[in-house]
Amino acid sequence: MTSTANGAGRVTRRATAEDRDQWAALGTEAFGHLPPGSPPPPPGPWPRPYHRPWGVFEDGRLVARVGGVEMASWFHGTQVPTCGIDNVAVAAEHRGSGLLAGLLAAVLAEGAERGEPLSGLYPTAPGIYRRLGYEVVTALDEVDLLTADLAAVRPPTDGTTVRRATVADVPAVRAVYDAWAAAQNGPLTRRGPLFAATDEELLAAVSGITVAEAADGRVTGFVAWDRGTGYEEDARITVRDLVGLTGDAHRALWRVIGSFATVAPTVRVTTSGADAARLVLPGYPWRRVVHRPYMLRVHDPARALTGLRLAPGSWEVPFRVAGDPLGTMDGGYLLRTDDAGGHPVSTCTAADVPADAAAYTPQGLALAYAGTQDSANLRLAGHLSGRTDDDGVLDLLLGGRPVHVRDYY
Repeated sequence: MTSTANGAGRVTRRATAEDRDQWAALGTEAFGHLPPGSPPPPPGPWPRPYHRPWGVFEDGRLVARVGGVEMASWFHGTQVPTCGIDNVAVAAEHRGSGLLAGLLAAVLAEGAERGEPLSGLYPTAPGIYRRLGYEVVTALDEVDLLTADLAAVRPPTDGTTVRRATVADVPAVRAVYDAWAAAQNGPLTRRGPLFAATDEELLAAVSGITVAEAADGRVTGFVAWDRGTGYEEDARITVRDLVGLTGDAHRALWRVIGSFATVAPTVRVTTSGADAARLVLPGYPWRRVVHRPYMLRVHDPARALTGLRLAPGSWEVPFRVAGDPLGTMDGGYLLRTDDAGGHPVSTCTAADVPADAAAYTPQGLALAYAGTQDSANLRLAGHLSGRTDDDGVLDLLLGGRPVHVRDYY
């Protein structure tokens, strides 16, 4: 952890406990006062164990801030350490003066030292971060459904039943989430200090967790829900998580939420992407009411592309990255996979590659890494250039997994 002098009276450094009041005041300036009745900040030391706050100080006054969040994401069947970005704020008089680029570079450099090759964030202004090498790869949405429609979902036919989870079931609930998340690109691993440390805490965070249980006793899905207040026309059930590993698990869990139809006309669901849970709801309205874009930056391409479980086969493909404003991504790379042992795992190294090798912009690499866009579309958007010979291999290696996020930070 280092600090950097930026000119007379200005320094970029990690924020400390002594800066807590200034940090909070700048947040209020940027995002407004909390609504009446909002929960107070969590007790305990500041910064939190998972949080790495950085600031630009001018003559001792905090004028810009960025937080780094220690976490990991699932990409291509592998848990990849990730630097989440939050708490971005710049004092009104300093906006547009270029402070954010240097501050973000410091946060990401610290993350890279900790082995975090990826960075993700939820932007309020995507254009600002796009100029710094991020791109929107998916979004965290909240959607409303009619509870009565869920009550009419076809019941399971394979013997799946439902029951209320107890603390003893939480390891199975975590295992269901892990199995689902490992098959996607983007979900957080839900491990570490950012998340509930104990099974009791996880269970207590919502009104209830209902599990779906197959005929052989395996837990094949769960729904975490909050009851909310009242039973009038504006009452609703909030679904924090609904994850199933079978179609009948999804059906059984939707029907549980549908059982509230007489007391809560609406269900609000946290979801993302092309949610498989929706596939058992043919024709039912799915009205999006909250949309939070999620952006990704592949800060260290070699490390981010090493250790992944990509397509079977032995492949070797060169590519380039050009145009990174933060200067960490530009250069040539060689991506290899080898499944001689039956478990293909990738390696990627910086390398001298042909001058006409496929060349990504930083935003293009984020989209390709997440599997959000294929090579043809990246070329149409100006995010991939160079020869097309390797496009099919790049699509084979990086595509094929849906992109999802389920946690806001």
